[in-house]
Amino acid sequence: MMATIFTALQDVQARIHAACTTASRNDNEVTLLAVSKTFPSQDIRTLYQHGQRAFGENYAQELASKQQELSDCTDLEWHFIGPLQSNKTRLVAENAAWVHTIDRFKIAERLAKQRPSDMPQLNICLQVNVSGEDSKSGVAPNELLDLAQQVSQLPELKIRGLMCIPEATDNASRLTTQFATLVKLKEQLNSQGFALDTLSMGMSADLELAIASGSTLVRIGSAIFGARTYPPGNTAP
Repeated sequence: MMATIFTALQDVQARIHAACTTASRNDNEVTLLAVSKTFPSQDIRTLYQHGQRAFGENYAQELASKQQELSDCTDLEWHFIGPLQSNKTRLVAENAAWVHTIDRFKIAERLAKQRPSDMPQLNICLQVNVSGEDSKSGVAPNELLDLAQQVSQLPELKIRGLMCIPEATDNASRLTTQFATLVKLKEQLNSQGFALDTLSMGMSADLELAIASGSTLVRIGSAIFGARTYPPGNTAP
């Protein structure tokens, strides 16, 4: 199993390298976030031993538990990438380095209030609904600037970039258009005085398109860990 996970990690790294080469980009422009939700801490430790440092979790309690179990791996970087409920913000504020799914000021405000004073600023990505689907989380593109301005007033948080989950489709043109929307929104915010450096977009099935579009962080789960079995009461976000 250890060899299988490591081989899968190498395969994903090779895909990222090839995508960067095709897009005339440097490999160091794209961060690989290994999405470890529902998988045991030992799998994370295996990848950590092979150099992977950034891991993504969707459930607040699972993130907190794994952070404790792997506390000896002092340079692990934990990213929270799931929907965040108000009653779970403290766990995330106290354990994560990044949160990718901020689409409401209320959640950002709670994270800021609950961020321990001895920890660095919590890195934030604002989630944008680039597909316009009612089933998708994310702020509407035309409401993004107002949310960014509000969140920027919270000194415990640092807005680093934008995140999206495009529609589930094999239509490369539609995906490219939705990724381009996020790129344009980042440019618009930066023209308003923000200093965003992160585009969190691209997953196992579409990382090549995302990198070609300008992604700086790809969230890869199944291509590394395999198919998931969700805990009772949890479903795929």
